[in-house]
Amino acid sequence: MTIVLAYSGGLDTSVLLCWLKETYQADIIAFCANIGQEEELEGLEEKAKHTGATRVCIDDLQEEFARDFIYPMMQAGAVYEGQYFLGTSIARPLIAKRMVELAQQYQAEAIAHGATGKGNDQVRFELAAAALAPEIKVIAPWRDDNFRTRFPGRAEMIAYCREREIPVEASSSKPWSMDRNLLHISYEAGILEDPWLDASAPEHREMYKLSVAPEAAPDQPQTITLDFEHGDCRAIDGQTMTPLEVMKRLNLLGGRHGVGRVDLVENRFVGMKSRGVYETPGGAILHFAHRQIESLTMDREVMHLRDGLMPKYAEMVYNGFWFAPERLALQALIAESQTNVTGTVRLKLYKGNIIAAGRKSPVSLYRPEIATMEADPTQAYDQNDATGFIRLNALRLKVTARPASPANDLPRR
Repeated sequence: MTIVLAYSGGLDTSVLLCWLKETYQADIIAFCANIGQEEELEGLEEKAKHTGATRVCIDDLQEEFARDFIYPMMQAGAVYEGQYFLGTSIARPLIAKRMVELAQQYQAEAIAHGATGKGNDQVRFELAAAALAPEIKVIAPWRDDNFRTRFPGRAEMIAYCREREIPVEASSSKPWSMDRNLLHISYEAGILEDPWLDASAPEHREMYKLSVAPEAAPDQPQTITLDFEHGDCRAIDGQTMTPLEVMKRLNLLGGRHGVGRVDLVENRFVGMKSRGVYETPGGAILHFAHRQIESLTMDREVMHLRDGLMPKYAEMVYNGFWFAPERLALQALIAESQTNVTGTVRLKLYKGNIIAAGRKSPVSLYRPEIATMEADPTQAYDQNDATGFIRLNALRLKVTARPASPANDLPRR
């Protein structure tokens, strides 16, 4: 039997690799996806092979992540429960996609992951695999009674690795867990499980990796411009960039000014509430700028239709339905809505804030000569027409306000 394992080289996945190999008498393909976590990958292949892996695959998926996952989601304006930019959620389907591809390439019977039985990631990995390759078995050790009995805690896992001479960090863990990729860093568990704890307090500043505290950001704002074509950011400050380059540049700029920090309690798909702290500097800027150019170029009814569907889209991403037919159908509508979303947005970044400082477009739907409070030279809008417009829209309100009134009590023209 051959199993493709999502592998990071940490304590959990080191234990998983050994346990899977022993339990299933299997060849293990250790797979690590580089999606911008910037973790040290040097020596990872040697460690995986020393731990028992038959083959090690370390793939740089950053460009694909930015182009095919982050950018389409940004076009949708997706934010889960009004706060979360979906940084972890959007990464999981890409990892699962590559695991399935490797399983098919090497004729593996199963893929395996180290997601816990209480979290969302197990759902995301497995729904993606079901959509892409339903014939491939998924192994989730944390939902296996035998595995949890064998490893009830960190101490047993460390002892297991020492017995097998697997090098792991045996020091005390940080008082939170961290997950990083190109779009964000998430922090949860440990001391953060107390929703009253102030994660922005000075004593917790060492937790943050991508951004400075807003209080410590520069005292002068920084002005930047973002150029959009059909809903996608193609340049920053006039310099053409790939989606990956855009994300890296915006992360740097946003982090410098303390932009994109979010502290929230969210509703997990599995049914419980969870407290998380997130750094999404580049994503916050891109989301804000995209909305600004849309406000200038997108038709009202198209925008309102898309906005009405956005919570459902965000829920699909959060819950793991990226490859589901309903998300793909909705993405086609979103892509059509972006046809006219082209132009330039100017922003100011200042102490945690993103401030609109101008927007322009060669295909703008804003007509100052029509919107002006002065005399309209085009005569496109006759203010007298508003009288009938208001009267017709007010009729049902007047009827509702006096439902028992005789018909002759209603106002007449």
